[in-house]
Amino acid sequence: MDDPTTGSEPGAGLTAEPGDGDESDLTQAPESDLDLTAVAPEVLADSLGQYVRASVRRIKNGESGTLPIVVALIVIIIFFQAERSQFDSPVNLVNLLVQASIFILLGAAQLFALILSEIDLSVGWTLALGAWVISELIASPVNLPWWLGILGGVGVCAAFGFVQGTIITRLHVPSFVVTLAGFLLLEGVVIELATIDKTAVGGVISVDTSSPVYKLVNSNISNGASWILLAVVLGLFAASSITRAARRRAQGLSAPPLGITLFTIVLTAIGGIVLVYVCSRNRGGLLIKLSGVPYVVVFVGLVLFAYSVMLGRTRLGRYMYAIGASPEAARRAGIKVQRIRRIAFILSAGTAGLAGLVYASQLGSVSTGVDGGTDTLYAVAAAVIGGASLFGGRGKPIHALLGGLVIGAVYNGLALMGISAAGTYISTAVVLLVAATVDATIRRRGSTGAL
Repeated sequence: MDDPTTGSEPGAGLTAEPGDGDESDLTQAPESDLDLTAVAPEVLADSLGQYVRASVRRIKNGESGTLPIVVALIVIIIFFQAERSQFDSPVNLVNLLVQASIFILLGAAQLFALILSEIDLSVGWTLALGAWVISELIASPVNLPWWLGILGGVGVCAAFGFVQGTIITRLHVPSFVVTLAGFLLLEGVVIELATIDKTAVGGVISVDTSSPVYKLVNSNISNGASWILLAVVLGLFAASSITRAARRRAQGLSAPPLGITLFTIVLTAIGGIVLVYVCSRNRGGLLIKLSGVPYVVVFVGLVLFAYSVMLGRTRLGRYMYAIGASPEAARRAGIKVQRIRRIAFILSAGTAGLAGLVYASQLGSVSTGVDGGTDTLYAVAAAVIGGASLFGGRGKPIHALLGGLVIGAVYNGLALMGISAAGTYISTAVVLLVAATVDATIRRRGSTGAL
């Protein structure tokens, strides 16, 4: 038997049944008498000029999207480059991408909880659990194939997320309390694993340098393969964008003007070309040639792409946003609210397990020295700094990407300047506070402008 708060039919959509009073279709576009700046620009625009004017109106009304964080990231890069000229060197930029990969994945893990107006305080130690299990499974004496080790580690993390989600939804215990208990529990579990494992020398278990797990972060795609991969990705992205827009127009649905679609494709191509060009530069000096896109960059990109498709183009994603915006309205519309909430915590923990994979690969070992508490806070910071809302109903994988890059850039730049760990924590706190303030200000301004 499912929860008493679930909908009546498994296949129920987002549309409320007739006679529900004020309930309406959760996917319905705003009525014409509402503020037009609340509508996506492509709904109002028939040309590139109209799209730009609609976008400007949205920004003035507080719907600025990712613009503030993109501007902030550019400012941070310019600042650190001015302070330390080697900040934009190929070796440092690639290191920045690798360092930010864990922050990005942790931000993506936290995103699933934030969309539902929940929080997962256990993701930092779930990362540690995933890293430890993966390392144990692929090391002696177990010696499982690397891919089975990864499945096992991520699976254990996802199972832990299922347990937390079940307690939250079945027993109606606040997610803050349940995941805080999970935080403490996993911290103890990781310490105990190091104690009982006789192969963990000094509480440290190493990852074989010949293993694909180790090579995920420490190896690169060849330059030629990097350019070929970029061309394939850009080709698929362009074809998908143009085809999807044309199909929506043919069906009488809203779609961005062709000029905006082409501009997005060009902008994406420029970003990809710059990324591959930087990674293709020699980073090993005169004696050692080291170049190519790190495998972890592609790995993180695939994870974020999969989550973008899931949240933006599937029923599960639409249900998550609907629940985050109004759980009661979602329940009345037939959505199995508690089931979706459980799935969200499974996805959060599973993604933290993927971050644990990157962590084990980056360090080449796992120990009880994992700072799961700080990692949890960085997970929240990455999502919020990137633009996800603490109030639920808003957040995309690109927000985790941008927030993770900001934290990575702050860490990287301050390290180049020789700033202590204390200064790094303080700087990250300031960035987080500013991001949260901007989010609150934008929401308040948007609400005021809509009156």
